[in-house]
Amino acid sequence: MNSFSLQGKRALVTGANTGIGQAIAVAMGAAGAEVLCAARRDCDETLSRISSGRHVPLDFSDPMAAVPLFESERIDILVNNAGIIRRADSVDFAEADWDEVMDVNLKAVFFTCQAFGKAALAAGRTGAIVNIASLLSFQGGIRVPSYTASKHGVAGITKLLANEWAAKGINVNAIAPGYIATNNTEALRNDPDRSRQILERIPAGRWGEASDIGEAAVFLASPAAKYIHGAVLNVDGGWLAR
Repeated sequence: MNSFSLQGKRALVTGANTGIGQAIAVAMGAAGAEVLCAARRDCDETLSRISSGRHVPLDFSDPMAAVPLFESERIDILVNNAGIIRRADSVDFAEADWDEVMDVNLKAVFFTCQAFGKAALAAGRTGAIVNIASLLSFQGGIRVPSYTASKHGVAGITKLLANEWAAKGINVNAIAPGYIATNNTEALRNDPDRSRQILERIPAGRWGEASDIGEAAVFLASPAAKYIHGAVLNVDGGWLAR
C-alpha cells in the first residue's frame, strides 16, 4: 500500500482558483483524490490540471457558506486555504476591515471544520483537515492586525480540534507557508532591496514554490501522517529557524 496515496478520497480545497490553493488542489489530484475546488471565481485553470474534480462556488464572506455542502456530499479531506488580508497602521485600522478578515480567515475556518467534523463523526468516517496558517501564526507582522490575529487563531483552533477529534479518527493539522512565489508576493519579489532582505533571511536561499505547500498538504492528508495531530508545519525554507 502507498501510504502517501489519496486514491478513493474526496478533497475540498478552498480558495483553489490560484496560488497556494491551486497548487494544493493539483497536488491532491495527482495523489489520486477527487478534488472539489471551492472559490468565488471559476477554477477552470486548476481543473484543467486535475483528472477528477469540479468547481464549487463558495464565498466565505459568509462564514457559514460551506456548511450545507457537508450535508449532501461525502468529503474525506478538508483544506481551509481561502483567506484575505487588509493593511493599515493599527491606529487607523477600521472595524469593517477587522470583521471582514476575521470572518473569512477564522470564523469560516472554524465553522467549515465543524461541519466536516459533524458529518464525519455521524457517519463513523475517518478524515483529515489541513488548515493554512501563516508565519504570522508565530510572529506579529506590521500593519496587518486582523490578519495576524486570525492566523494565530487558526493555529489555536487546529490544536483544539486535534485534542477533541484525534481519538475519533480525524487528523487536524496546519501548514504555515513561508515566502512563496505567487501573485500575492509579486510586488515583494520585484523590489530588489526587499527581495534581497527576504532571501538573506531564508536559510534555503530561495523563494518557496506553491508546489512546496501542495506536497506538504498531501502528506498531512495521507495515511502517512496518521499519528500527526495538532501540528503546525512550517514550510518556510527555514525562515523561523533563523
